[in-house]
Amino acid sequence: MMNTQDLFARNRVILTHFDSYSTALLFPRWNNNTLLWPEALPASATPMPAPTTIGPMHVANTVKQAVVERCGLNPDELEHVGEFNHWAQTESGPVRIHLLRFTTLDAPKAAIEALGGEFKPISLLRGSAMSELLLLREVFNLIVGTGGQ
Repeated sequence: MMNTQDLFARNRVILTHFDSYSTALLFPRWNNNTLLWPEALPASATPMPAPTTIGPMHVANTVKQAVVERCGLNPDELEHVGEFNHWAQTESGPVRIHLLRFTTLDAPKAAIEALGGEFKPISLLRGSAMSELLLLREVFNLIVGTGGQ
């Protein structure tokens, strides 16, 4: 069985919360330097198309479960957004970027703060890596563009 360190060498996660009432879309910034959990992609990473075969280390449910276990989150309050399918090529191989969306009424700010993150709207994330902001723009278009569904 793969440990979470190995798993997260091949996967990154964007967490988000969308409040359909106020149309607030929030993302955690981790330790004031990355928008990806548990760490930023290497600087040399480049976008790539999804591979034709997805290996077991990139399976969405496995990654979601690892995030839940490592972060102490409630699995019933997170959903994997399958329509978000982004990959990056790194020197050590492909990395899948997953989108997990909180389904709670309010963003779980205390839980994210306990992990070193702070929820912010995309407009307050300027100064983050451009590659990460482009991924958040894709999330924004996916969630807000479909009316939050």
